[in-house]
Amino acid sequence: MTDTAVRIDGNTLRLPGGAAVRFVRTLRLPETGTHPLPPGLGEFPVRRVSDYPDTVPAGWRARGGVMLPVYLREAMWLSFAGTVEPAALQVGVGKVCAVSGEPWSDRLSRDPQNYLVLPRQPWLDGINSGKGTIRQFVAVPLGLGATVEGQVTGEEVWGGVQLQSFALKEGPLARWRREERLRRERKPAPGTLGGYGAALPMMASAPAAPAPAAAPRSRSAGMGLGVGGSMRQEVYQDARPPEDWADSPAGRVFVHLVTPPEWRRITGEAPPPSPVDRAAYTRAELPWYDYYDQDAEDLAPTDALAAVKPVGDWLGDDLEPWQQPSQGQVTPLKDTPGTPVEDGDW
Repeated sequence: MTDTAVRIDGNTLRLPGGAAVRFVRTLRLPETGTHPLPPGLGEFPVRRVSDYPDTVPAGWRARGGVMLPVYLREAMWLSFAGTVEPAALQVGVGKVCAVSGEPWSDRLSRDPQNYLVLPRQPWLDGINSGKGTIRQFVAVPLGLGATVEGQVTGEEVWGGVQLQSFALKEGPLARWRREERLRRERKPAPGTLGGYGAALPMMASAPAAPAPAAAPRSRSAGMGLGVGGSMRQEVYQDARPPEDWADSPAGRVFVHLVTPPEWRRITGEAPPPSPVDRAAYTRAELPWYDYYDQDAEDLAPTDALAAVKPVGDWLGDDLEPWQQPSQGQVTPLKDTPGTPVEDGDW
């Protein structure tokens, strides 16, 4: 019998079909200019919704899944380290595809492509803006209209992040395993991807000042993802024939985003410390990163995602100081199952 359960391994979500996903804290980029990859500053803690039936909102119990705490205007990225076999992963932000800008679907699409190819895609820091860039994921409350969901659909109903994995069919998977075995016999295992994603010391930062704005219709409490600054990162085209992938998803999970005070109320745990001061990080001469894969091809942007505006249009100017990293600070990268997570209706 096929296991369709999503499991938590530490703070890693392991989806059937082979996808491993971690949510990583990072520096928020300025909303102007294009920047190198910011560092990983530790993982967000992840907890199962079903473990807190008396304290989570009723709507969350119905949707199931997991939750994690995030500060207003905090940035995050998704790491796929630990994905061993090929998987197609759909990433939704308020049930809008972060790759294509299309509505959430239980089918893979190639035109436009609505999924990431793992492990070829090592991480995702934001929505696909094409031309070798993405716009950074930044947390904002629902109800302002600042989320990707609010801007693309005109409503803020879902919030959070949605993940859905697809496996290779038996024939293509068997071929991949044979090819991978031969490759490993010919070549030593590659090293790790530098320090990108490694935990670094926490430093305090000042909160940004909010500003009122008109909002679309909202039917849900909680947090969602808007966009911040632009960074150099490609979202890769799938080089496999579409028929190699399974017709239906192997597993899915709804990731609820909760404010730090709500996290403490729901779980009884202290939330993570406040986000790191990015100017202090750069002054300390800590590393930024650049990742380039010369054999991969970048996806073109879509009209829906190209039109998404940064969260500063709703929350006001980004008052956190910025210091450009020196060229020497930018590091080039590359040329145990847990308890099942309960799914629900979404």
